[in-house]
Amino acid sequence: MFPGEASMFFSSRFLWLQVSYHPPVAALHATDDKENFEFIWCQHPVPKFHGTRVEAEVLGKRQLKLLNHGETYMMNSPKLIVKFLPPRIDWIGDVNICCQETGLEAELCYITSSIFGSRGLHSVKGKIYQSSSMKTLYEVEGHWNSTVKVKDINNGEETIIYDAKEVFSELKTPVVENLQRIWPTESAAVWNEVSNSILSKNWSKARDEKSSVEDNQRKLAKERNSKGETWVPKLFTVSYSKEDDWECSPIQERVPPAPIVVPI
Repeated sequence: MFPGEASMFFSSRFLWLQVSYHPPVAALHATDDKENFEFIWCQHPVPKFHGTRVEAEVLGKRQLKLLNHGETYMMNSPKLIVKFLPPRIDWIGDVNICCQETGLEAELCYITSSIFGSRGLHSVKGKIYQSSSMKTLYEVEGHWNSTVKVKDINNGEETIIYDAKEVFSELKTPVVENLQRIWPTESAAVWNEVSNSILSKNWSKARDEKSSVEDNQRKLAKERNSKGETWVPKLFTVSYSKEDDWECSPIQERVPPAPIVVPI
């Protein structure tokens, strides 16, 4: 998915839209009629450069609604680390997940390195506990790029809750199912020539096409400014405050069928 794009993954439907460019803010809305869940995510990355790495604090709220159970889970995001020497991507920082309806809460810590060297890379540790009593129910441990397990404190039983190899082995290349339903403003259309040039390794044409897209966007912005128009996203309501940062709410209850699909 790219900003300004609708797609389908199995029975799930995704809509991802860039709702602000200065600063960059993206909104994600996902629904699944079969599993009956809804996911809403407002993302505002704030990058900082530290010599050989970039550290991006990912601000914004995430909501996962399990509609069959009447439960809403609120969560934040860890920081994204991009290292240049040696090249590596990782997550670092604390994540809190809470559900008011069940009274359950989880605290997770993403670790990028430790005294154990490479053993600490990509690791995640944490616990799931009852908010009211602070009683720990499960311990969480593993690596987000391989497997993550939970351990039941009462009986010591361990269960794998995430297997990266299994997840990624099921991923397939998205395809355009209906060209007529692609909006002219979707990234698949706007960046089509750039993508084709990159795939064919025609780097000079890719640079020219990229410049053409950027020049056209600046031209459209200038025309709006001359008319006194303010660009407003059509599919999300957006607000900002110093206390809550950026917040995005989808206008539609369910994401409609998308022209870009992932084959089963």
